[in-house]
Amino acid sequence: MKHYDVLIIGCGVTGAATAYYLSKNQLSVGVVEGCNDIGCGATKANSAILHAGYDPEPGTLCARLNIEGIKLAKEICEKLSVLRRELPSLVLAFTEKDMELVHKLYEQGIENGVPGIRVLNNAETLEAEPMVNPEVLGALYAPSAIVDPWEYTCAMAETAVRNGAEVNLSCKVTAIEEKDGVYTVRTTGGDFTASYLVNAAGSYASEIAAMVGDHSFTPLHRCGQYYVLDKSEGARVNTVVFRCPDENGKGVLVSPTTHGNLIVGPDAYIVKDGKTVGTVAETLHKLKPSGKKSVPSIDFSKTIHEYAGVRPIAEDSDFIIRPSEQSAHLIHLAGIKSPGLSAAPAIALEGIKILCEQGLTLTPKENVIDERKVIRFKRLNEEEKAAVVKENPLYGQIVCRCETVTEGEIIDAIHRPIVPRSIDGIKRRTSAGIGRCQGGFCSTRVHEILARELGVSPLDITLGDDGSYILTGETKEVR
Repeated sequence: MKHYDVLIIGCGVTGAATAYYLSKNQLSVGVVEGCNDIGCGATKANSAILHAGYDPEPGTLCARLNIEGIKLAKEICEKLSVLRRELPSLVLAFTEKDMELVHKLYEQGIENGVPGIRVLNNAETLEAEPMVNPEVLGALYAPSAIVDPWEYTCAMAETAVRNGAEVNLSCKVTAIEEKDGVYTVRTTGGDFTASYLVNAAGSYASEIAAMVGDHSFTPLHRCGQYYVLDKSEGARVNTVVFRCPDENGKGVLVSPTTHGNLIVGPDAYIVKDGKTVGTVAETLHKLKPSGKKSVPSIDFSKTIHEYAGVRPIAEDSDFIIRPSEQSAHLIHLAGIKSPGLSAAPAIALEGIKILCEQGLTLTPKENVIDERKVIRFKRLNEEEKAAVVKENPLYGQIVCRCETVTEGEIIDAIHRPIVPRSIDGIKRRTSAGIGRCQGGFCSTRVHEILARELGVSPLDITLGDDGSYILTGETKEVR
């Protein structure tokens, strides 16, 4: 049975960030993830925004870690070759009541330490973003950024593995036992022992806590739906456009993505668990008038995809970052709602600080890997493209025409430290299949490459989760 100094339960963005930082020390670090890939919970389906930090209530963990997290995110993205784009955000006001809230958010932003934040009038708002509704009274302006959350998570987890951490996939935790200061963690993929546990299980964090008799929190599961529009709509706005928030969240936003699309969403409604992520036709269409209220010219006929994501909401609305009330060497990183993506690296460091307070000793490694290079063929200039094709002709073989993803990039992704075993795993790492045809042309080729490179039968390749097989048998010639 494998023993770790620290075992992290869950490999979304928070778990990946925790592994990333811990792996820089002389520790044995393990991660168990219930899905067959990393980042398959809230990390997979969100707004992909690194929030400025004006929204959280001053004095909360959300507020402090949001500001710290976006600073760390910038450094991580630069070092680990993660797609990130700086662009401002606007919170639009259409009524006097909205303007009162804008001023409140401004005051919160000042107290939280948000740089460059200011309140705009009608003319200033339209100058900052000409495509917003001209009926706008004003807006809150703040610097922010967008990121590729899939790659962000992969980059940190892969770097952790390169530094010695081990990520164990398809290992859903079924029980935790504690005896003489050692935890035995039983999973569907085998059992592990550890001296310290980090509960970064997202929507399942309360279930992990209950396994040690800790029933101190029960998060709600709030689902939100989104539209993804074609790249022809991607330049519709050059800011992240918010509406004034309410008790359900930050409201419906309109935002570019790092891949050049436009997203509109989310709405907000309570679901029973983290698995309830199907879109609901009866409510999804209600996003359209809200999006058009902010940006009237949006052409929803250019929609190429719809998705939904679940974020866990703690009862007191703040992050839960603390030792378990029943077992002090188990640290909860739970209730990670928005701005969880923004705060993730700071949440990880906060959790590690608590681990140290509980007795964990950190000794930095002398030689740490803290860089990552990824070739994105379509983002190279002509000279650079010629050079990589000369070195490896597979970079000249286009597999995904919508996103100009090459066979060389797909093979690179397959042979990186955390091996994707599904078509969706390749999509998250390379963007093959996220374009206009949604994999209609390239998925069969990706399927073939995956089976070939992994040395398995095409029957073993899934679309996404375990069991989502695409092929069920070989065809036979009938005469």
